[in-house]
Formats: sequence, C-alpha cells, structure tokens
Amino acid sequence: MTIKEFEETVWRLEGIRLVVRETVDVQVDDYDYQNAANRTWSIAEWLRNRVEPCLPGSEIVVLDGQGEQPNRRKRLDTLRGSYAAE
Repeated sequence: MTIKEFEETVWRLEGIRLVVRETVDVQVDDYDYQNAANRTWSIAEWLRNRVEPCLPGSEIVVLDGQGEQPNRRKRLDTLRGSYAAE
C-alpha cells in the first residue's frame, strides 16, 4: 500500500486526517481494520495501537478540522467532531 492509499484508508474508516512524512515510493503495511477505533481512545493510544505498527520509523502527523496538530491526549470523538465544524 502506498502512503497516499494508507492516508485515504484511514480517513474513510476512522474519519481522521493523517499525514505521513515519508518518501513517495515507500510501501507500508495495509490498514486492515474493519471498524473505527474506540471513540474514547486518545490520539496517542490510537497511534500506538493501530497506526505506528503499520508505519515503523515514519513521521506521522494528525490534523484536526482547522488543519492544526491537536494534543495527543485529545479523545478521538473530539477530534472527529472537529472536522464537522469545517
């Protein structure tokens, strides 16, 4: 899976904007989840448990609805809600 495909898959399933800073041609593991992560998880929990294992060594940036990097302690439901305010 390409970085672009990974970012798009995360957006469709999780409803979270993610930017992976990596070389264009790198291939990464598939994001093979069927359901979105628990809404009460923090961004840090979600990254640690789901995203980072697929992207070892890559720089991962989460963006909120205003295009800013939220605190990693923010809950996923709050983060997801920020996109509706766009």
